[in-house]
Amino acid sequence: MAVPVVDPDLCTGCELCTQTAENTFAMNDDGIAEVINPTGDDEATIQEAIDQCPAEAISWQE
Repeated sequence: MAVPVVDPDLCTGCELCTQTAENTFAMNDDGIAEVINPTGDDEATIQEAIDQCPAEAISWQE
């Protein structure tokens, strides 16, 4: 099963992913997105967050 992952080196902290898939992503204390629940939102919503990420910091990982 593929799960979403955030590359912290690419994340710019724009918060689009947390607004799109708020049950999957959250901002950490450093202002970087992280996955809090890889199945928190449905796959289409998570994919929308991936597609909207301007830094291309989110991807699927097996």
